[in-house]
Amino acid sequence: MLIAESIIEKRECILVTGAAGFIGARLVESLLNYGFNNLRLLVRPTARLTRLKQVLEKHDAPGVQLVQGNLLSREDCRRAVNNVSLIYHLAAGRGEKSYASAYLNSVVITRNLIEAALEQTVLKRFVSISSISVYDCRLNRKPQSLDEGQPLVDRAEVRGDPYCFAKVHQDRLVMKLGRDHNFPYVIVRPGYVYGPGNSGIPGRVGIGTFGIFLHLAGFNRLPLTYVDNCADAILLSGLKSGIAGEVFNVVDDELATGWKFLRLYKKNVRTFPSLYLPHSVSYLLCWLWEKYSDWSEEQLPRAFNRSRWASYWRGNKYPNTKIKTMVGWMPRTTLMEGLANYFTFEKGGNSKDA
Repeated sequence: MLIAESIIEKRECILVTGAAGFIGARLVESLLNYGFNNLRLLVRPTARLTRLKQVLEKHDAPGVQLVQGNLLSREDCRRAVNNVSLIYHLAAGRGEKSYASAYLNSVVITRNLIEAALEQTVLKRFVSISSISVYDCRLNRKPQSLDEGQPLVDRAEVRGDPYCFAKVHQDRLVMKLGRDHNFPYVIVRPGYVYGPGNSGIPGRVGIGTFGIFLHLAGFNRLPLTYVDNCADAILLSGLKSGIAGEVFNVVDDELATGWKFLRLYKKNVRTFPSLYLPHSVSYLLCWLWEKYSDWSEEQLPRAFNRSRWASYWRGNKYPNTKIKTMVGWMPRTTLMEGLANYFTFEKGGNSKDA
């Protein structure tokens, strides 16, 4: 991976939020590998640091600062951004079950961090990590090509996914503050990030229920990106000159179909019963769930609905041409290399039940 036309020098300070996370630790490793040693790594007081400490132990990097902080605290945000030239913002409320918690731990912390950064004069780039799930989708069964120009979903709450809801509002906030304050942001929207450290079968393949795995993807090409490839894309999006205000999809070139992924998973990790539901059947079931939820006044939450089906299981494509052209990113790890590493991790006892 070549790094040309960098907006910062290696001696300048870089802040990484969510540094202890699955992607964050890999980003830190990539930064260290390319000689960026003046790093401030912000982690939550309750964060598990095993993965990050393993990365730091492999590098002689006395300039790395490991800082505990809460981004809901404005004072912690001010301390974190002090004299920082580049911010990689990976902290997010992933796994939150309620919309309020997801909003608080994604949107509010992003606002606090940007407002603190606006008080600084040295910041050159703010990289905000989003998701391809934020795009609006037609409520029919025809797949779409969703590039970066596609509008965000208008009413994200109807999708039944708090993480998507929070990321939609986070993107809108970042873009608004960018316009209002001439704030130098870049938004990166990865697909499903897989690899050692992220357990379980992607939800875009299907869902596990009542002892049987419901396979929903079929011949859909899964919008996957291997964790090292994703970390490279994020790193370059922070360094490349001339791309402030841009948004980038991050999906690898080689993509497995749902059938291929599930077959290889069973072959290399473990076997389990699964049932394929054709798209017409899964669409109908989501429609029925949605209607019953409306009829019951959401006593049954809209966990499955046509909007979610259209986003997750319809087979949409997410072009990566823009980031390859403007940033110079190319996936280094092939699909089969990435899957081999992932399956080895899963087979080692880290796999969740399907």
